[in-house]
Amino acid sequence: QVQLVESGGGLVQPGGSLRLSCAVSGITFSNYLVSWVRQAPGKGLEWVSSIDSSGTETYYTGTVKGRFTISRDNAKSTLYLQMTNLRPEDTAQYFCTTPKRWSGPPGSSRSEDYRFWGQGTQVTVSS
Repeated sequence: QVQLVESGGGLVQPGGSLRLSCAVSGITFSNYLVSWVRQAPGKGLEWVSSIDSSGTETYYTGTVKGRFTISRDNAKSTLYLQMTNLRPEDTAQYFCTTPKRWSGPPGSSRSEDYRFWGQGTQVTVSS
């Protein structure tokens, strides 16, 4: 079956960095545009970033542009999100997921627009 397993979350001070990973199995990873989305406590889903199937094109929401970098290793079927200069407002559960369709940024913030999901990894930015 399809599995997406995120890792790399944790507690970090403002200004710190984290690198999230998402190991994917059960699908031909290199065929899929994949995304990171997040959900903060008490808030709705927020699209963060996407990367096309080859890793050539990347897309970011404005609040993370210049601070986060999405990448992928198709040989390892793994998606990454390098997060730097983290802010308290970045605190959220982060999920890797596959959009059902992609018509360009911004990505959707509706859960029903995504097909496969990981279990999420918690990122907490606090001093």
